[in-house]
Amino acid sequence: MRIALFATCIVDAMYPRTARATVSILERLGHEVVFPPGQACCGQMHVNSGYFAEALPVVANHVKAFDTDDYDVAVAPSGSCVASVKHQHQLVARRCGDGALEARAAVVGARTYELSQLLTDVLGVTDAAGQLGSHFPHKVTYHPSCHGMRLLHLGDRQLNLLATVGGIELVELPEADACCGFGGTFSLKNADVSSAMMEDKAANICGTGAELCTGGDASCLMHIGGGLSRQGSEVGTLHFAEILASTLENPVTAAGNVQLAGARR
Repeated sequence: MRIALFATCIVDAMYPRTARATVSILERLGHEVVFPPGQACCGQMHVNSGYFAEALPVVANHVKAFDTDDYDVAVAPSGSCVASVKHQHQLVARRCGDGALEARAAVVGARTYELSQLLTDVLGVTDAAGQLGSHFPHKVTYHPSCHGMRLLHLGDRQLNLLATVGGIELVELPEADACCGFGGTFSLKNADVSSAMMEDKAANICGTGAELCTGGDASCLMHIGGGLSRQGSEVGTLHFAEILASTLENPVTAAGNVQLAGARR
């Protein structure tokens, strides 16, 4: 299968190794990964703040980049960005009276998957250790991001894949479905509320005794990692794609600014 990588802004700018991990996983399964060069922001920040007219050219650019026969499906290691492509792009085009763009956006959205969706629903991956060679001998807790839960309805796809990684010890996160407080521009416009939500999330994470917190959105993990760091915590954050890409031969050795303990056999 020929798969187009939608890298997303924050992954491209701050967490490129998450994109590389996504490519590694897919190539390990025998698929070809391509990178549409015209891609940029998906526009969710504009839409979430109510700037539909300003979002229109951003949406149009994404549709132009991905409305091509050069690939079979597109994938992004981000539930929030995929939710924007699948749900917000058509809304923006419709609200701005561009029926042609709305139709094209629907086609692009239907072909775009969040990583765990693609692995589970399309590629049939149910055993990360057996099918991907995933090995990560660390104690991990998992935060499910809001967009993934509430717009994409990912359910336990990410968690189920993590549970099949070799050597991993998964511990349940109390109040896991509570927002971390990021919410894009919400954390800027409502900084005090965001910080309070972050403190609750960080306390629950630290209470698990995990070495790190994982999830499917770099933005949430950035927010959580920043909160943990400010508290002086030694708990790191790491995207679940990087855990899936980790193997015995090429293990992940760091999560954020935290060096992971030596691999336990």
